[in-house]
Amino acid sequence: EKKRLLAEVDALDHGDKGAWLRRKGLYAGQLSNWRKELAEHGEAGLAARKPGRKSADPRDKEIERLKKANARLEKRAYVAEQLVSLQKKVLHLFETDNNEPKS
Repeated sequence: EKKRLLAEVDALDHGDKGAWLRRKGLYAGQLSNWRKELAEHGEAGLAARKPGRKSADPRDKEIERLKKANARLEKRAYVAEQLVSLQKKVLHLFETDNNEPKS
């Protein structure tokens, strides 16, 4: 369809192109973009595309999920290391209290 429209507008005289664009509800910028896509990618560049955002790659979603899980596990490991360190300090305090001679 786009290729047909480009051929149609190219066949018109310069003064008729504005009226043609208004009738079709198109803008000159759209035609420029279509010509550029046609030159760069051939007819595949003019193929209809789904409007809106491109869907996210499932691999990207999985990477994001794994990053969050990794951050959560790193936090748990940090807390566990701190608890072990605290337990060692408490044990050391109890041992030093028990080893001191009583008066």
